Amino acid sequence: MTNTTAIEAIIKSKGLKKKAIAQQLRLSAYGLALKLNNKNEFKANEITMMCDILGVKTLREKERLFFATEVENNSTK
Repeated sequence: MTNTTAIEAIIKSKGLKKKAIAQQLRLSAYGLALKLNNKNEFKANEITMMCDILGVKTLREKERLFFATEVENNSTK
């Protein structure tokens, strides 16, 4: 399960735009939103690319962001 809150915090702190991230992942903005909000799953290559874009270096951080067992989902707010 994707930790939406944590990923969006990193995106904001780095001043990145979701539309630009989606383009780098070869997704639509809507496609990225579906994945961030746990409606669709990230593919392994997309996780690798997202980690590069977000500057995630450690396996522990990668697991926290993309393989969380319980997360707060922004889509319910």
